[in-house]
Amino acid sequence: MQTAQPPAPTSVPFREAFLFWLKLGFISFGGPAGQIAIMHAELVERRRWISENRFLHALNYCMLLPGPEAQQLATYIGWLMHRTWGGIVAGALFVLPSLFILIGLSWVYLRFGDVPVVAGIFYGIKPAVTALVLHAAHRIGTRALKNGWMWGIAAASFVAIFAFDTPFPAIVLAAGLIGYFGAQRWPAVFALGGGHANAHKGYGPALIDDDTPTPAHARFSRVHLVKVLLAGLGLWLAAMGLLVATEGWQGTLTQMGWFFTKAAMLTFGGAYAVLPYVYQGAVEHYQWLSGPQMIDGLALGETTPGPLIMVVAFVGFVGGWLQQVWGSDALFAGAVAAATVVTFVTFLPSFIFILAGGPLVEATHGKLGFTAPLSAITAAVVGVILNLALFFAYHLLWPQGFDGRFDAVSAVIAVGALVALFRFKLGVMPLLGGCAVVGLLVKVAVPYFA
Repeated sequence: MQTAQPPAPTSVPFREAFLFWLKLGFISFGGPAGQIAIMHAELVERRRWISENRFLHALNYCMLLPGPEAQQLATYIGWLMHRTWGGIVAGALFVLPSLFILIGLSWVYLRFGDVPVVAGIFYGIKPAVTALVLHAAHRIGTRALKNGWMWGIAAASFVAIFAFDTPFPAIVLAAGLIGYFGAQRWPAVFALGGGHANAHKGYGPALIDDDTPTPAHARFSRVHLVKVLLAGLGLWLAAMGLLVATEGWQGTLTQMGWFFTKAAMLTFGGAYAVLPYVYQGAVEHYQWLSGPQMIDGLALGETTPGPLIMVVAFVGFVGGWLQQVWGSDALFAGAVAAATVVTFVTFLPSFIFILAGGPLVEATHGKLGFTAPLSAITAAVVGVILNLALFFAYHLLWPQGFDGRFDAVSAVIAVGALVALFRFKLGVMPLLGGCAVVGLLVKVAVPYFA
């Protein structure tokens, strides 16, 4: 005998949705995969606010966009349920808790980073971060490098950025063009592989079910599309205009706003993909912070909820503090302003993509097409991430450069972290916690090895 399915929820009050999105902002650990899994378990399986097929339909669109797909998925579902403000609230609450936490941790890092306990924790976490970047390259590579063409694109992107210091946007553009024109000649080579698992049918009817008509606000309208695009562009111009008026075009806050606007459009393949571009700009070109500080920021980003791309808030905070954007008497206020500017321009495009493109997706039932450029870009990202891993490993193992000593203890911790990730499938938080304890013991209890 089959158990009768419970009825679908008839409605979800905005207050109930608000409380859920707020909760999600504080528990969204585990990177995109973990965050999407949490939303699936809560929204599809337990609460049944949206059906499996509609959930994956939205996710497929978000996977094609630059930006954090989990945050965009929350925005999409919030918009589908409660119109524009529902999407804005869902997307914002996915980010704001992480921003506040990172501001606090960044302040602790700058004020107390030389304290032995804090230094020991970061000493252990850095090798773990290097291992995580290598693991990310492997994870993306196993999905993206399906044939010789993809391997070739990945190898070429690695050589381009490692040997010739090619800017990341140029690599993305070249890979996209290869995918676009290559697919016209060899479509099977550049087809996106894999896909999501088949939809399950055992969760019961949902509020937004497979056959639920598209709500009126989610139907495509040219007027709506123009309004969203103009509103998004207007917000960006207003923010940048205010910065130029108060700081000047060459001011640090203005340059941060401009640089991270460009970075926001290049986050194909996740945060690890855009980090090399952030490094090229923030560390090498603008010198807002140092390479080792960039690694520390990624470590903090891994230990907080929210999208990993929130590491840019750390970059903004540290850069604003060290550059004294509002003077030496307002270090914290200036750093908070920098972190806020960076976060705003990084996530504004994500909201525009969802609010403007959502009606198109609902109208096309997920038949998006033109995925070949994304497939090639994802392959190129593998080579870029591998270069990032080598950069981290260099700063980790030779902290004073190749002329300095080799840090054997960091090497041992990194190898242990790799074994834990690849052999024992250890989660991110247990890995970082274990490595932090080891680093603390090395720095505090066994200073001889530090």
